[in-house]
Amino acid sequence: MIRALGIAATGMNAQALRVDVIAMTTSAVSSSQTVGSRLDVNVSPMGDATSLRGGMLVMTPLQGANNITYAVAQGMITVASFDAKGQGEQLSEGVPTAGRITNGAILERDLPRAPDTATLNLELHNPDPRTAMQIVDAINAYSKGRFGKALAEEQSPRFIRLTRPKAISATRFVSEIGALRTVPDSQARIVVDQRSGTIVMNSAVQILPVAVAHGNLSVRITETPNVSQPEPLSSGTTIVTPNTAIKAKETGGHFVPIGGGNLNTLIQGLNQIGVKPSGIISILQAIKSSGALQADLVVQ
Repeated sequence: MIRALGIAATGMNAQALRVDVIAMTTSAVSSSQTVGSRLDVNVSPMGDATSLRGGMLVMTPLQGANNITYAVAQGMITVASFDAKGQGEQLSEGVPTAGRITNGAILERDLPRAPDTATLNLELHNPDPRTAMQIVDAINAYSKGRFGKALAEEQSPRFIRLTRPKAISATRFVSEIGALRTVPDSQARIVVDQRSGTIVMNSAVQILPVAVAHGNLSVRITETPNVSQPEPLSSGTTIVTPNTAIKAKETGGHFVPIGGGNLNTLIQGLNQIGVKPSGIISILQAIKSSGALQADLVVQ
């Protein structure tokens, strides 16, 4: 790479030359982008660099998995964090070794594209049988009025098969289909992050009538060691004897009924109990075990 930039790296120059940072660059290309399109570039070092602030990426080819160069990147690296260090203290925020170059690459080769055939496959990002059926019904309702026949057929919860009319190109056909609006079906799910205490629920969560009692148990342990000092001029030794005091206190424990209903009913019932996120996680797991929670409980 150094030789490609026109820098001689032989003889004395090779001994004086020192490379501090070797960076790894990545970028993403969509199927709608063509030659000349600008791409955002992510930069991260592969060596022992401590910060990329103020750095610049030299002209770097971006290759695909087939070792073919599709784009070329270069430019000033933007770092949204800092790292300050003194003799006795160091302060850092974010990751100073991760940077980004907005519009830092130019696409020089088109991606391989499928031919303009009469059959197209529409893939859902979130596979769901009911969502696939709603999309098929919406497309067929539109195509019957536009082309006089149904053009969509469900193949699986992920794929929908489209038959393109001969009188329209694939680009225009996909554009018209993409303008249709449907309401996707969401799966009832509760995601719990035990490390941060974060709990996220979607609107499809349902709960059957259930009664919940939750008690908070707090334990306090106090250590007060006693020192046994021997008499002067004696052959005894100083001994430290332990003195431990344990106090336990439990609050709450009354039953709170949670009526069957939607997400708002569940939230109101949990707020009425008045517990912390850690307690809510235990309650949700217990309600799920009782069969009253009609949702998938994902614990991370």
